[in-house]
Formats: sequence, C-alpha cells, structure tokens
Amino acid sequence: MRITVFGATGNVGRRVVTEALTRGHEVTAVVRNAARAHGFPPTVAITVGDARDPEAVARIADGQDLVITATRPAPGSEHELPAATRGLLAGLTGTDVRLLAVGGAGSLTVPGTDGVTLVDDPSFPDEIRPIALACNEQLDLYRADPAVDWTYLSPAALLEPGERTGRYRLGRDDLLLDADGNSAISMEDLAVALLDEAETPTHRRTRFTAAY
Repeated sequence: MRITVFGATGNVGRRVVTEALTRGHEVTAVVRNAARAHGFPPTVAITVGDARDPEAVARIADGQDLVITATRPAPGSEHELPAATRGLLAGLTGTDVRLLAVGGAGSLTVPGTDGVTLVDDPSFPDEIRPIALACNEQLDLYRADPAVDWTYLSPAALLEPGERTGRYRLGRDDLLLDADGNSAISMEDLAVALLDEAETPTHRRTRFTAAY
C-alpha cells in the first residue's frame, strides 16, 4: 500500500513509519517543519504539510491508499488536535483514501464504574486532562463525519516506548485491563495493531482499542 503518515516525527508516528516499512509498504512522512525530518530511512518520502490545511491534505493524499494520523500537539497547544482533525476530514472528503487515526484513551469507559469514562475518573492525572479532552473532541468529530472512511484507535491508558512483541488484545469502547487491573501497551505494539487494521480493515467508521 501507499501510506502517508501525518505526525511522523512523533513518538508513535516514527514507530508507525517503521512498522509500515517492515511490511513492505511505500511510506510518505509528513512534517510541518523540514528541520525535524531526520532519522528516517532513505526509502521514506518526506513532504512538508499541515493537517490543519485541507488543501494540503488533499494534495498530499492524492494517489495514496491510506492516511494515518498520529499527530500530538505540544502542551498548551491542545486546540490544534481538533483543528487538524477538521483539516484531515475536509481534505479527504470526496476521495477513496482511508483515514486511520491514533487517538486517546480518555473516552474509554472504565470497567465496573457504570459508564464513567477514563478522563472523568477521579484518579485521572490533571496534567494530561487537556490533551485527553482534545482527543475526546477529536473522536466526536470523526463520529459526526458523514463522508470519510475513518477508523479511530484508542490506546491503553499507559502508552510508552517499549518492545515490539506482536501481541495485543482488541476491544471497542471499554478500557482493557489485564489480570492485575493494569491497562498498557507499548508504542511499538500499538503500531502493530494499527498496521494490522490497515492491512485487514475490520473497524471501519468506528473506534477500537488495543492493550495487553
């Protein structure tokens, strides 16, 4: 497949690029700042663009099979995430290009709480609440879109760099917990789950989640 990755210089984005390359896909990495386009293998095509700009999105996505977005704004700029979502949806409207989004875990329902979402749980850290709420708005925008062939992947509660094991469990709207009550997945295995969905779509126009 021909895959374009927005947010390719981020922690998750770089792992998505790596996973896609190991599977033999043609990858284009989109960066907002050309100075940050370093460390990619020579087989990766680099292009400068902004997901908030629908015209740029349409231009970059032309001829591609799939767009993956793993954008994550810096603290204090969380408002950019819904703006990027609007740009991606507008830019891909009227095309056959699929869109896979790496989202947030805050909108997942915590088991045993009668429907309380993770971001509303009393134990949720205040310092990451702004990005969690931005991710919730991001998901709302996808769910309201009538035209684009989108899929939204919510990670586990704890998402950190780690090992690629190729193992994970899938769910829909509930936070996945292990036997000890933990919810975690490595960024490497999140990329595996994302590329598995890219190659074998089973969650079109819906959200799913992955965890150990």
